[in-house]
Amino acid sequence: MQYTDHTPGRTVRTGDKECLFFSGFSYLGLHQHTGFQTLIREGIEKYGLIFPSSRVANLRLNIYEELETAIAALLQQESAAVFSSGYLSSQAAAQFAAQTRQVIYAPDTHPSLWVNNPVLPQTSRDEWVAATIKLINSQPHDTFAIITDTVHPIQGVIHSFKWLQELERKVLVVADDSHGIGVLGPLGQGSIHFLPRSPFLTYLLTASLAKAFSTEGGVVSGPASIIEALKKSPVFSASTSLPPANAHAWLSAKDLFAAQRMQLQQNIAFLIHLLSDCGIHNPFALPIFVLPPINDLAASLLEKNIVISSFPYPLPSSQPVNRAVVSALHSQEDISVLAGSLAGVSRKVSRKGA
Repeated sequence: MQYTDHTPGRTVRTGDKECLFFSGFSYLGLHQHTGFQTLIREGIEKYGLIFPSSRVANLRLNIYEELETAIAALLQQESAAVFSSGYLSSQAAAQFAAQTRQVIYAPDTHPSLWVNNPVLPQTSRDEWVAATIKLINSQPHDTFAIITDTVHPIQGVIHSFKWLQELERKVLVVADDSHGIGVLGPLGQGSIHFLPRSPFLTYLLTASLAKAFSTEGGVVSGPASIIEALKKSPVFSASTSLPPANAHAWLSAKDLFAAQRMQLQQNIAFLIHLLSDCGIHNPFALPIFVLPPINDLAASLLEKNIVISSFPYPLPSSQPVNRAVVSALHSQEDISVLAGSLAGVSRKVSRKGA
């Protein structure tokens, strides 16, 4: 376990040394980008630190509706509601589904989407998909809601949803795209870019704005009728709004988002190229590179002044899941240093297995 007194960027200071930081989730690196920090300061100067009133009060701040309109357009949805955190937005979407539909949870669904401590399927995702198709198509009603993540950040996987086209009943799909929005799609629109369209499918997308956009807040987007219902629920009316400075920065940063996303994609492609002969694969070209499950891998890399993500999952007794997370802040030199160290580890593993 390492501690720091500094927010990591491309590097992090831990103890008495500076290390390259390949962990966390600030994929576009905006939290340490001077241009984005300037936009946050502009927002604070214009709006202050918070808007000291409920979103449903008789005096409202225009910029929240502007933000919701812009995000709905990006996500190709009719409407959107913003919340103060990604967790709260996920809970709002999942609670709506649980109150109005018969819920079907996907395996490994993130806890932010849990309502009433559900028992998640213990089968493989393929087995769950087959059983879900059979269950929904065998029923005479249209009252199901599927709750799932779009991206599994621990496994570095983008889930396939082509199977949704096999459904013959109307279904509400509640999908958390926290690790897709801002990263996937030609415009950063996230997983909606590849989710299938069908008259039987209605999408209610939820996402943290912190992961890619470094914006403290969350969003739910979907049909206008559902978003209107969400805005009448206690989870929306009784919660504090996200800071208006965050809304200002997000609305002002379209070009910055695009530039950072391009840099991120270049960094991902560069590391994939450097690791092509190392047995470390990233078939979905995500910022997340899953590394060998070696117990002392993180410690070995730390000796080389590299910090990766490494912790037991899903249980404290499990083997550590080792991942290297690339951001738009990293330079080619940073990535080359990481690749060289990982190549050395890969050779050691290969020799031990020989």
